[in-house]
Amino acid sequence: MKYRAPLALMAFLLLLVWGCGESAPKAKATLVNAQGQKVGEAQLEDTGQGVKITLKVENLPPGPHAFHIHEKGLCDPPDFMTAGGHFNPFHKQHGMKNPAGPHAGDLPNLVVGADGKETLEAIASRVTLKPGQNSLFQPGGTSLVIHAGPDDYTTDPAGNAGARIACGVITKQ
Repeated sequence: MKYRAPLALMAFLLLLVWGCGESAPKAKATLVNAQGQKVGEAQLEDTGQGVKITLKVENLPPGPHAFHIHEKGLCDPPDFMTAGGHFNPFHKQHGMKNPAGPHAGDLPNLVVGADGKETLEAIASRVTLKPGQNSLFQPGGTSLVIHAGPDDYTTDPAGNAGARIACGVITKQ
């Protein structure tokens, strides 16, 4: 009985210490179209399985669109070519269905509704927000890009996805 209070206090302190540990790294990106107008917002959070990306878009053309992480943190309109190619630190070929792939930045297609809006949650399992070769916080940065057409998941280097219609630089939160 005389040990009950100190044990309870010790358990409380352990829970407090564990609860106050560092939270998972987070990032965000504001996506703009070729005219520089905001069309979306992405929240990124490191998980044990990769980076969870929650993307909310509006004012985009309805239908399927390729969605990728690109290798540079630049989004100069109107064509966003400054974002470079897909983020590919492991030197793979493009496509989740490609036997020699995928790029670390390959993500599932975004299917925009008739109202021009959509929300997508995806896990980018080959990237991290922590330091390392596959970190999205590389020198020069990284970005999220939405393409005009869908990704076919096989064709190297970009899945026949077409022009880049929206881009957002990934920044620490």
